[in-house]
Amino acid sequence: MRLKSEFLNEIKERGFIYQNTDIEDLDKIILKNKISGYIGFDITSDSLHVGSLIQLMLLHWLDYFGHQSIALVGGGTTLIGDPSGKDQTRKILSKNEIDKNINTIKKTFNRFINLKKNSLIINNYDWLSELNYIDFLREFGSKITLNRMLTFESVKNRLDREQPLSILEFNYMLLQAYDFVHLNKNFNCILQMGGSDQWGNILSGVDLIRKINKKTAFGITSPLITNSDGAKMGKTADGAVWLNNDKISSLDFFQFWRNVDDHDVSRFLYLFTKLPLMEIEKLSLLKNQEINEAKKILAYEVTKIVRGKEDADEALEITNNIFDSKIVDQRLPNISQNKKSLENGDFSLLDAIEKLNLVKSRSEIKRLIKSNGVKVNDSLFNNTNFSLKEFSDLNQIKINIGKKKIGIIKIS
Repeated sequence: MRLKSEFLNEIKERGFIYQNTDIEDLDKIILKNKISGYIGFDITSDSLHVGSLIQLMLLHWLDYFGHQSIALVGGGTTLIGDPSGKDQTRKILSKNEIDKNINTIKKTFNRFINLKKNSLIINNYDWLSELNYIDFLREFGSKITLNRMLTFESVKNRLDREQPLSILEFNYMLLQAYDFVHLNKNFNCILQMGGSDQWGNILSGVDLIRKINKKTAFGITSPLITNSDGAKMGKTADGAVWLNNDKISSLDFFQFWRNVDDHDVSRFLYLFTKLPLMEIEKLSLLKNQEINEAKKILAYEVTKIVRGKEDADEALEITNNIFDSKIVDQRLPNISQNKKSLENGDFSLLDAIEKLNLVKSRSEIKRLIKSNGVKVNDSLFNNTNFSLKEFSDLNQIKINIGKKKIGIIKIS
């Protein structure tokens, strides 16, 4: 089925649409009118991570085609915690913690939607904090049944595993549905988008708008993005791949995309870049060694969107120096180390990696060294007690951690 509106056709061709409600009716509306749509973001950290990138790109495309994109930050709902897709109850944050997170994350939205035109960042605390609980339950509590909530996949999974699901979290679902009602009434918002784990919550909002506002609203979910090996997108052995550059450097962010599996390249180009569809089709035909060029383009384009052109240019230049020209780029993570400490054998390979902050813990460093995951000046070393004494006559030492991380020790 070819959709006629530019926005829906674009996201369909790129692979964003997993589930939807009455998409053909929505298509007819968008053909004639500009619409308002939103995606909600829980603010459980001071940065979003790669797992949120597909939602940010959906907001971008809605904004790009002239519609109103609303990034709804969950200042109110984060105080409760969303059970969707979670195996256990989330830690509850204080309002001060949430407010600090919101102020930091707002900068990320600026890279995806044009806030100088008609797109918005809105905090649901503004209306949820003013609700009278008894009045709210009387008006809305009877409109969403526990029977239906119990059919939601996220709820069933928790109950099947005999894991606790608090009344607090059940209320989250009702409040998220109310968010859609509020945005529909006050901003004429007719579309909610989200990940497939939000399908039940989105349906509740669509249903509540029909019952309360007597209007038709729509929902679209995107697929859960996993790597070719089935692992959840945005997680590595070192933790989440954050969007903020104070959490992970732009070079490491670039390298994350540069090192994706060959089977993921085409799909990620469609989802996470703004490249024209025809250009992506050509890049998707590259095989074997040529696919590395497509990976480099993927890494550059995503880094440019998330971190800006300057950071993307620098990350690309450093990468070219390291892997193509074999030049040791001085912008890599580096430390200075006293020559005498090396001559005396007081500075080990383990000490060097820890000081460079390339790996989180000493136990993980030891594991990497023992499993041949570490090179010193391009030679493998698997002894955790190995001293760097034999390199004391050099000006600098290069340390590689796997294929992705490199650090420099400058000997002074």
